[in-house]
Amino acid sequence: MLSAKVIEYCKKKDWWFEESTKEYEQALLTIGIDLHTDIAAFYLHAEDGPTFYSRQHPIYQLCWFILHTDYNLCLDSAHQALALPKAYIPLDSFEGEYGYFYNREKDEVLGLGLGQPMKEFAEGRLKPQWSTFNEFLEWYFDVTA
Repeated sequence: MLSAKVIEYCKKKDWWFEESTKEYEQALLTIGIDLHTDIAAFYLHAEDGPTFYSRQHPIYQLCWFILHTDYNLCLDSAHQALALPKAYIPLDSFEGEYGYFYNREKDEVLGLGLGQPMKEFAEGRLKPQWSTFNEFLEWYFDVTA
C-alpha cells in the first residue's frame, strides 16, 4: 500500500485523483502490472502531465506514456540495448545515460547508469537501491522525513 506520506504529498501538489480510469487500468495490464500493487496505485491516481519531476530527473506518468507514445519500443530497447531482464521496465527515458527501472516481479526499483554500474548489475554485484516502489517514491519526492 502506498504510504500516507506519498499520497499526502501528491494531494498537496493537486496530483491525486480518487477515481482511476479503465483506460489507465488497461494500460498497466498491457505491460504486466498487477492493479493491486503500489506502482499501480500511484500511476492510477497521481498525475502531473506526462512526467513527474524531482531530484533533477523526470520519471514517466507511466499510464500516459503507454497510451500516448510507443512505450513498448522503449521497453524493448531497455531489454535489448541494456540487456536488462524482462522483469524490469523503464520509469524514464534513460537520459543522461542514467535511469530508473522497476522490477515487476519483485517490486524493486533500480537506478542504473552506463559503464561500470551496468557491468556490476550484469554480474549480479549491483542490487536495486529501493526494495519497494513506495520506498523509491518516498526518496524520489523526498518525503522520507
